[in-house]
Amino acid sequence: MNTITTAQAAQFLMEHDDFLILTHVRPDGDTIGCAAGLCHALRRAGKTAHVLENPGATSLFTGYLEGLTTPNGEGNRTVVSVDIAARSLFPDNAQVFLDRVDLAIDHHPSQEFFARATCLNSGKASCGEVVLEVVKEFTSLTPDIGRALYVALSTDCGCFQYSNTDAAAHRAAAELMETGFDPYPINRVHFRTKTFKRLKLEGLLAQGMELRDNGATALVFLTQRMIQELGADERDMDNISAFVGQVEGVKNGVTLKETAGGHVKISLRTDPGDLNASAVCALLGGGGHAAASGAMMKGTVEAVRQAVIDAIEQVRNG
Repeated sequence: MNTITTAQAAQFLMEHDDFLILTHVRPDGDTIGCAAGLCHALRRAGKTAHVLENPGATSLFTGYLEGLTTPNGEGNRTVVSVDIAARSLFPDNAQVFLDRVDLAIDHHPSQEFFARATCLNSGKASCGEVVLEVVKEFTSLTPDIGRALYVALSTDCGCFQYSNTDAAAHRAAAELMETGFDPYPINRVHFRTKTFKRLKLEGLLAQGMELRDNGATALVFLTQRMIQELGADERDMDNISAFVGQVEGVKNGVTLKETAGGHVKISLRTDPGDLNASAVCALLGGGGHAAASGAMMKGTVEAVRQAVIDAIEQVRNG
């Protein structure tokens, strides 16, 4: 395990070139924003840098990568991963780089240290904040860098409503906004606007919601049939796991999403003072943060539901 500081990470980046930046499977705003921000910064510093195309990226985020992507990683490249904590989170087209990652930049306590060097700060609310510290070591900020890293930070903090939001996150957001980009379109798209299909999905989740622990824990599920009947796509389901936490009295929310391949994606959002989400998901083969973690299990929704309930009880009972 070779952990390095942000200054050392910046030095490494300046000593190398021809970068390929990797994002995680089912990409969210943090991994996409980090990749775009780092790529812009490296190019500003005179380096050759590209982001590997992610087949799971939706139209909600692909615009931030315009002009930055490459369809493959052929040739001699310096490989950098952003916001990837585990080998299981590499997209299919990034599997060939599992043993070739030169530098991992991350903020997950569950980091597996698969890279030759890892710049990790698990105290940061988002990986975007870690990338921001690295970038400032070797170049000045621009609106393009600021916009991308603001997407990373704001989406991982739920527009600064999640429990991971702290004073440092607000200070980082202010610093990024001062680069001159307009945050309003970002905030509107990611935090105020929902597709009609998304609203219908939320209605179905509310109808099938199961409340436990006197209403403190809520479980919801999305089956393939529900998704297909509505004609919903991944953009419609982006960050759907945050929905459960909007219910009054709910501290811990479990979202189960059936995939086409016979697996169920588990998303767990908790009050970390009441339940450690990472500890629960670790029992299910996953990981993440104390307040937000996930896992993927093979089986039916009902079987996975029971496995999650059992894991919650195991963590609670110590």
